Amino acid sequence: MYAPLRLGTALEDAGHDVAYSTTTRSPVLAVDDPGYAIRTRLVFPAHDDPADGPGERYAYNVAGAGFDAVVLVVDSAADTPALHAPDGLLAQLAAHIPRVVLAVVPSYTPTVRVTEATDAPEAPEAPERSSMLPEPLRGPAFSSYAPEEVGWLLQDLSDVELEAPTEEREEAIQSGGAHYAESLPVEYQPSERYQRLFQTALESSADRIARAVGTVTETVLAERSARPVLVSLARAGTPVGVLMRRWAQARHGLDLPHYAVSIVRGRGIDANALRWLAAHHDPADVVFVDGWTGKGAITRELAEALKEFDGFDPEIAVLADPGSCVRTYGTREDFLIPSACLNSTVSGLISRTVLRSDLVGPHDFHGAKFYRELAGADVSEAFLDAVAARFDEVAASVDTDVKELLTADRTPTWEGWAAVERISEEYGIHDVNLVKPGVGETTRVLLRRVPWKILAKRGADADLAHVRLLAEQRGVPVEEVDELPYSCVGLIHPQYTRGATGADGKAVASQ
Repeated sequence: MYAPLRLGTALEDAGHDVAYSTTTRSPVLAVDDPGYAIRTRLVFPAHDDPADGPGERYAYNVAGAGFDAVVLVVDSAADTPALHAPDGLLAQLAAHIPRVVLAVVPSYTPTVRVTEATDAPEAPEAPERSSMLPEPLRGPAFSSYAPEEVGWLLQDLSDVELEAPTEEREEAIQSGGAHYAESLPVEYQPSERYQRLFQTALESSADRIARAVGTVTETVLAERSARPVLVSLARAGTPVGVLMRRWAQARHGLDLPHYAVSIVRGRGIDANALRWLAAHHDPADVVFVDGWTGKGAITRELAEALKEFDGFDPEIAVLADPGSCVRTYGTREDFLIPSACLNSTVSGLISRTVLRSDLVGPHDFHGAKFYRELAGADVSEAFLDAVAARFDEVAASVDTDVKELLTADRTPTWEGWAAVERISEEYGIHDVNLVKPGVGETTRVLLRRVPWKILAKRGADADLAHVRLLAEQRGVPVEEVDELPYSCVGLIHPQYTRGATGADGKAVASQ
């Protein structure tokens, strides 16, 4: 009770009108009468594995009291799936209070001091710092996904202003003045025409996505682990991780753990997230999941980062591998995955991850924002449900695909990387980081960066309607190309400064 009370007094000192209470194990009669002390009562199941066993717990005088927000403070041992369940305390509070904030205090873990003595047995290693890391963030307090779908090994930066105009970010990134992970682009708000394209794309590709989800999941179960721990690379990998979890549950009755972690090109994976995973699961069971491969930069980044950690397999499982960068995939076709068409509104309302020294300390998880204010435009669950609804229809095709894959030579050829290097030189860019291959990466260029031009494979129109619309809206030329291993490639402006962009904000041809 002490830490929450101190938090309450600090909020009061900051000018807020604060009331304070605790939950109880003892039931008290609630009477809705102005003269009675206990007016309302919320009943919820215990979520902290109490010594006296499970049972009901109670929160009084919260419902109907007119609070603008409730801050629920628990220690990390009590931040369990039961707390986030549909009948748990968070859901009970959210039904009555406009805003619920979950604050998790790290549980105290005692350490042992060992004094060296002659001929004494070797001292045990000190416990990892991971024992003091917080438990994963979960919906509805963080993300619009159900709490059991994914736990985010991130810190919530929702109250921090991180967004910057696209042109300002691009100039800072290319000049070397800032890393792309130190700020966020302003979230793209799709037009009605673009939203219709998303819905059309989802309807036409749901079968293909479901088949790829089933294929990659079955391959993981056959080759990697019978009970894998899915760890998606936030945020593009997270919808795929949720779908893989749903497939394993629907087809095999498996309730697989799923977490989302941050990986940043040039900075590596979140080391604290890996420490947390190693402390809670066997690293050999961890399977990293992403949406698709482009040229394979993140694949290489992960492999390099994991050299410092024992037991983790660096091979990523992806829905689509058009770049031929991995062995575990659902397909190697470069097709439209509708979750690539949007940003947070198809990814649980979570931003891209943030890594900045003034916000993320040496013992913190990387950060991200929860865009609660975009709930009205959220299609995250609609996307998942539309794909999952096709699981039964594609099951037979998945069985055939998996049998073929398990006996096929799936050695990565890195064909995509070679193509990117060739394009970089042919177009005078001389920087592979400014060449973004594949439908998903091209979409990101158009939504987040300053695009220079789009290369489209002739005849790939079925998957490129949204790309052409975005290019039209931003005044970006689309060049038809015959020899291309991808459906399209996005080229970021190679010498960008705000002086190289017209007054109307559209990209120019080149300097």
